[in-house]
Amino acid sequence: MKSRVKDYIYSPQYECLSRSEMQALQSERLVKLVKRVYDNVAVYRAKMDAIKLKPEDIRSVDDLYKLPFTTKQDLRNNYPFGMLCAPKEEIVRLHASSGTTGKLTVVGYSQNDLDVWAECVCRALGMAGVTKEDTVHVAYGYGLFTGGLGLHDGATKMGATVVPASSGNTKRQLSLLRDFGATAIACTPSYAIYLGTEMENNGISVDELKLKVGIFGAEPWSDNMRKEIERTLNIDALDIYGLSEISGPGVAMECMAKNGSHVQEDHFIPEIVDPVTLEPLPYGEKGELVFTTITKTGQPLVRYRTRDITSLNAEKCSCGRTTVRMNKVLGRNDDMLIIRGVNVFPSQIEAAIMNVSGVAPHYMIYVDRVDNLDVMEIHVEVNESISSDTVGSLEALRKKIESEIHSYLGISARVRLVEPNTVQRSEGKAVRVIDKRKI
Repeated sequence: MKSRVKDYIYSPQYECLSRSEMQALQSERLVKLVKRVYDNVAVYRAKMDAIKLKPEDIRSVDDLYKLPFTTKQDLRNNYPFGMLCAPKEEIVRLHASSGTTGKLTVVGYSQNDLDVWAECVCRALGMAGVTKEDTVHVAYGYGLFTGGLGLHDGATKMGATVVPASSGNTKRQLSLLRDFGATAIACTPSYAIYLGTEMENNGISVDELKLKVGIFGAEPWSDNMRKEIERTLNIDALDIYGLSEISGPGVAMECMAKNGSHVQEDHFIPEIVDPVTLEPLPYGEKGELVFTTITKTGQPLVRYRTRDITSLNAEKCSCGRTTVRMNKVLGRNDDMLIIRGVNVFPSQIEAAIMNVSGVAPHYMIYVDRVDNLDVMEIHVEVNESISSDTVGSLEALRKKIESEIHSYLGISARVRLVEPNTVQRSEGKAVRVIDKRKI
């Protein structure tokens, strides 16, 4: 890999606060937020009145647990502008995510919110070693999706040169990467893998690129996929986290320690709760991630349930930052598969597959129910170099993958090896699962 990039702390006055200083700041901002949403958002006023909770009952972050949760369904039920906390004339941008069912979840941003978002992305870019001397190739989609414009505005505020490539048109993307000399790329991890494959197919060597670091998010990905991206593109691969309802990419970001993503706690208070009981869990415990936005003015959210499964770590990082870190997202509650009573996330299957040499990082999971029994078949691409191997060696490879999956998950799955370039590629978020069960 090329020489390691060196991160730097963009806002040390907030990224390096002591725990007591951070909690004091959060408490001050939380108290103001609760009064603001109670006075201006009918949904929150009704939720709080229903449990006889008044704004003055919230005095610090220690009272956070008293507040009601917010869900994606709340946003859908109040489509399009029922969750706004500011007058419509103060909303300068609208973003939205579609999900798989139901109405769009619409989020209104004030100018303050866009400024905060850009600041958070600047901090994230700093963790990736990006400065105003760099060129950032943004291959997230632009438009209602928050990825493209989020990275774009942050890199612009940083003073870096931005290439607004958006998604798709891969051959053109590769030409731009080579001709414009981008040193950083931002896209989904699955698209980064796809770019690496297309480089090989088009005879482009990584030595022709100046890339040093990649900022990847919008979908769960494993450390084994990180290694593959780093090997293929000869860069450092870092995880960025965000979601449109909260603030798009930049809510949290990995530093070069690659040991969890730093949450921008002065703007977003993270919690982990039990997905079933909804009781708060301590640091280190795995559960559902919940956020409260304490500086947003356009459409702040109180205890928003992200459905993402992860854990939090409050120990000081080797990079010098003191902000809480969230571990890699294992998956989402609503993406989780239950196979014969076992909870399975696609990222776990990916980790098992990527632990075996001889296969490509492209796979598809098929789930069905046969004779009242759940069955799972995984199609895995083999590398070009071994696609013509003997039947015996391919069979050994198939059994090795099945064994690895069983070791990771504790359940069996049938593996089918497929030819290179036969699993459908994605230029956005990867689709990994086809569930044919009628459940």
